[in-house]
Amino acid sequence: MVVTPPEVEEEFARFVEDVEPRLMRALIGAYGFEVGQETTRDALSYAWEHWGRISSLENPVGYLYRVGQSRSRSYRRGRPWFPEVPPRELPDIDPRLPSALQKLSEKQRAAVVLLFVVELSEREVADALGTSRATVRKHAERGMAKLRTALGVSDVE
Repeated sequence: MVVTPPEVEEEFARFVEDVEPRLMRALIGAYGFEVGQETTRDALSYAWEHWGRISSLENPVGYLYRVGQSRSRSYRRGRPWFPEVPPRELPDIDPRLPSALQKLSEKQRAAVVLLFVVELSEREVADALGTSRATVRKHAERGMAKLRTALGVSDVE
């Protein structure tokens, strides 16, 4: 049995407290509610098992997103499922958003969620998705255009 020093456990607990909400939003946004929750747990378990390496990464959320992305393959069945948004609980969110997100391609959905929900930089998203910044930008632009069309929103700058 391996005994973990209390300071390492505390450091990891702080890490999870900081990272888990963003990671979960990203994975739920990409793969739907149930798969996103499962893959978040899987990614954080992986982080604990490999804490020595994960703790020194510049972009641990992006790395763990990739872990979740890999693990999602065993959970996915068809299109992701997004629960309906109760208007009274979240009045600032259009109730049509889950359906509109579901219709995006996986790459578009991941780019949109990682950039605009999790608020990673284009570089961090590119690292997480294993692609270039230009590709991330293109997927995000196309995804946002589809969301605007689906929700009847004009591009406001």
